[in-house]
Amino acid sequence: MDGQGKLMNWIKVAHPWAIPASASPALVGFSYVFYLNNTGVLTGVNWSFGALALLGAIIFHLSGNLISEYHDYMSGVDIKEKTGPERLIVQGLFKPKTVLYYGYSVLLAGIILGIYLLVHTGLPMLAFGFIGIISSTLYYRFKYMALGDLIIFISYGLAIALGVAYVMTGLLIWPVLLVVTPTGLLVVAILHANNTRDMLQDKAAGIRTQAMRLGVEGSQVVYQTILLLAYLLIAVAVWMQLLTPLAFAVFLSFPLAMKGIRLMKKVTLEDLGIIRFLDTDTAKLVLIFSLLLATANFVAPFL
Repeated sequence: MDGQGKLMNWIKVAHPWAIPASASPALVGFSYVFYLNNTGVLTGVNWSFGALALLGAIIFHLSGNLISEYHDYMSGVDIKEKTGPERLIVQGLFKPKTVLYYGYSVLLAGIILGIYLLVHTGLPMLAFGFIGIISSTLYYRFKYMALGDLIIFISYGLAIALGVAYVMTGLLIWPVLLVVTPTGLLVVAILHANNTRDMLQDKAAGIRTQAMRLGVEGSQVVYQTILLLAYLLIAVAVWMQLLTPLAFAVFLSFPLAMKGIRLMKKVTLEDLGIIRFLDTDTAKLVLIFSLLLATANFVAPFL
């Protein structure tokens, strides 16, 4: 029986540990609309649509995880020797087709939710929905051509927050893009850590990720640059008065970022296993960073 009849296996196969990658940009977008609304910049906000959009982002993300899990197995990317999170198809707990159908079923739920929001908002939702479907169903293809970082930044780093703000207000609030970019960069760092760890297995499978093109030393530089740039852009957004100085609360997460940077600096081609869980740790950083930023947005109007 697929999943050995255990609900936990059906949850684990969707990689729920990665949810911060989609929930965090959505939360930042939601909190920024809250800030604008409570400082008199915006009126007529639909909070329930914002909550539904956040849920939709997570649903599309989980469907993408499942669909990619299937293709990674079929392409020989996921093997027993691969480090990192459990891969339940490889372990024989799921038939590959079961995971693929599971992924498309979850995607269908996301599309239905998206259609509901489209009917009640406007045509820009078509663009957000298109980006969501492409990133869920074809992410693995972009990843195999060293374009995974780019598609993740566009779909998770930018589109999610802008889409959440749109369904809440009916407006395309472009400053949201700068506000969420730090979170988006950290989301890309999750993927980059994952691909750096897996570069030998990916090479053996005949795919080419951005980490493989950069090599270990280049990947170390990129990971460090992405993390540091995220904090720098918070300062830029405060300087431009898009965020209040309370946003500097994100620097409380800086020690965790430095821990990841130090670990990445130690990695060698012969010892990629040292960053076995760096993608998971970076996902934790994304969540903590975004919660601090969102809290600042929620609190700032009342101070």
